[in-house]
Amino acid sequence: GGKDRRSGLILTIPLCLEQTSMDELSVTLDYLLSIPSEKCKARGFTVIVDGRKSQWNVVKTVVLMLQNVVPAEVSLVCVVKPDEFWDKKVTHFCFWKEKDRLGFEVILVSANKLTRYIEPCQLTEDFGGTLTYDHMDWLNKRLVFEKFTKESTSLLDELALINNGSDKGNQQEKERSIDLNFLPSVDPEAVLQTGHELLSELQQRRFNGSDGGVSWSPMDDELLAQPQVMKLLDSLREQYTRYQEVCRQRSKRTQLEEIQQKVMQVVNWLEGPGSEQLRTQWGIGDSIRASQALQQKHEEIESQHSEWFAVYVELNQQIAALLNAGDEEDLVELKALQQQLSDVCYRQASQLEFRQNLLQAALEFHSVAQDLSQQLDGLLGMLCVDVAPADGASIQQTLKLLEEKLKSVDSGLQGLREKGQSLLDQISNQASWAYGKDVTIENKENVDHIQGVMEDMQLRKQRCEDMVDVRRLKMLQMVQLFKCEEDAAQAVEWLSELLDALLKTHIRLGDDAQETKVLLEKHRKFVDVAQSTYDYGRQLLQATVVLCQSLRCTSRSSGDTLPRLNRVWKQFTITSDERVHRLETAVAFHSSAEKILQECPEQPEAFNEVEQLDEIEAVGKSLLDRLTVPVVYPDGSEQYFGSPSDMASAAEHIREKMKLVSLKKQQLRQPEATTPDS
Repeated sequence: GGKDRRSGLILTIPLCLEQTSMDELSVTLDYLLSIPSEKCKARGFTVIVDGRKSQWNVVKTVVLMLQNVVPAEVSLVCVVKPDEFWDKKVTHFCFWKEKDRLGFEVILVSANKLTRYIEPCQLTEDFGGTLTYDHMDWLNKRLVFEKFTKESTSLLDELALINNGSDKGNQQEKERSIDLNFLPSVDPEAVLQTGHELLSELQQRRFNGSDGGVSWSPMDDELLAQPQVMKLLDSLREQYTRYQEVCRQRSKRTQLEEIQQKVMQVVNWLEGPGSEQLRTQWGIGDSIRASQALQQKHEEIESQHSEWFAVYVELNQQIAALLNAGDEEDLVELKALQQQLSDVCYRQASQLEFRQNLLQAALEFHSVAQDLSQQLDGLLGMLCVDVAPADGASIQQTLKLLEEKLKSVDSGLQGLREKGQSLLDQISNQASWAYGKDVTIENKENVDHIQGVMEDMQLRKQRCEDMVDVRRLKMLQMVQLFKCEEDAAQAVEWLSELLDALLKTHIRLGDDAQETKVLLEKHRKFVDVAQSTYDYGRQLLQATVVLCQSLRCTSRSSGDTLPRLNRVWKQFTITSDERVHRLETAVAFHSSAEKILQECPEQPEAFNEVEQLDEIEAVGKSLLDRLTVPVVYPDGSEQYFGSPSDMASAAEHIREKMKLVSLKKQQLRQPEATTPDS
């Protein structure tokens, strides 16, 4: 890459201690000298023979060999001598003797004085210069260049043969010539890529330099013939473009023929076997299973059509791509093929879709009919089972379930009518897809079947409605019966609660006559409430008897509730009478005691005799004794009013008042005791 002061190239020949092959050196020099351009060669070479590690005889042989290898191009030969210099006399004599015969000047110079003849920037570091040089990098780039040159030259010949062959003869000859050499031996894209990378590397090294130093390019225009790379690339691009066009035309012709063949295959199958399959499929089935079998058969037909429709989609894309290419000679034919293919495929697809929709509607109709039939069967089974509920709530629930089932049947029948009408509408349009075939018989059978199913469901629903009306009336009466029985049982409970309240809370007898009278009046009202409850229960039980007679059933409560009601009422009346007797006795006691106690003791004429006081005490004792006696019922059971402590509290006021009466009696008896003594 270095240059001398005349702009001639510098050729460096490094010699080593090992034996140097002159033949190999000659071949190497021939190769190196073939690289520069003629213009560059005309400026001559400066040859540096590095003999620092070699013998003088070898150096001499190399210098003499330059006359044969580089005859006129060498202008100066610089032999770099070693530190241990050869025999000066011998060396000087030899070069001086051969000077005229060699035709170029040969000088012996040490490495540090080589800059006298060559600028330091054009010498490598081995000779004390600053020129950056990487021999392995140069060698690698040179190998890439040689490979590219070889491959591109061979590829150009192959492409030219292919392209020229495609321009001669008729179409058949073209096809034959193209078939013989249709594919080149190497990939044009790879060769072009290699060339572009090589060119980019050359241009980059030429303008960028190395390590920020002086720009250096060991493979510039003169050494690696950068214009040659560019010329090869241009030629390759031109031939490759023509080759691509040849391939495109060939591919287009082949593709067009394949498209024509495939289009006819699709059209022939759809208009032949495909249409025949649809002609034989017109039934809708008479059940879900039959409709599903027809659907399965139709899916098989659709599956066969799908394969051809996939071919259609692929062909349509290929045709669209060719139409976008804009070749005038093929546009009319391609459009005609596309139109024919689209018409046949869309017509067949529409027929398949119509058939699929018809079968789906039939399946939905039969599914709704089956669901409705099951609902009617369930409703009829429910109506045929005798009603034997446990209580009114279960009857209400059963009645609600019955109403819901009837409502569901109404909704199902309405849905069946809608599905049936939709299916009839589709069947009426079926003739337009009949391919000229008379489908009146098939349609009539389908229509009769649909109408027959809807009429049958309507009749079954009407029968169920009539039975529901009867069952509803019966169940409402049963609800009323259970309600009466429940209310009667509730009346017994209420009466029992009143009895329980009478025994546990109606204990007080009053502190005086007025309070006792108030308690007696409240008790009478309490008894009136109990009487109303008892009468209400009796009326309810009488109603149950009437309802049982109407329903022709035996009431479970009539033999149980009535005795309970009478028993509780009997216990209540006995307890109430005892309560009344105690309150009336308490009123008599309080009234008599209060009257005597209010009399003035200074008026002996104002009070009765002592026997009256004894009578009051007897009434009080009788009342106290009665408080300790239980209420005895007809069945022998006994009940006390309240707890012992409650009874003790009620008797306390009676005892206190009896003490006052006893004290009064003593006061009355004292005068009688003092009169005889006086």
